[in-house]
Amino acid sequence: QVQLVESGGGLVQAGGSLRLSCASSGWDFSSYAAGWFRQPPGKEREFVAGINWSGRDTNYANSVKGRFTITRDNANNTVYLQMYALKPEDTADYFCAAGSMYNRQNAYTYWGQGTQVTVSS
Repeated sequence: QVQLVESGGGLVQAGGSLRLSCASSGWDFSSYAAGWFRQPPGKEREFVAGINWSGRDTNYANSVKGRFTITRDNANNTVYLQMYALKPEDTADYFCAAGSMYNRQNAYTYWGQGTQVTVSS
């Protein structure tokens, strides 16, 4: 059974940093693209960052470029989202996802349950 489990969310002040982790089990995670999405309160889910199966290629939403970094550790079946210079507008539930293409939002077919990030002003 495919599982994606996020952790690392929490409450942080504006300007602070957090690192989210997504641990995968039950399949060959290293063969799939991975990504992070977020859903702010009362809004639609949006793409944040994606990474290809090897970790060589990444892409980011414009709103997080230069502040967030996505990486992966295939030996440990984990993908990370390092977030710096957090802003109140980064407040959202953050979801890990996996799928066939890192740069196509509709290619993500497996999802975690999410972890909450709250950035206070």
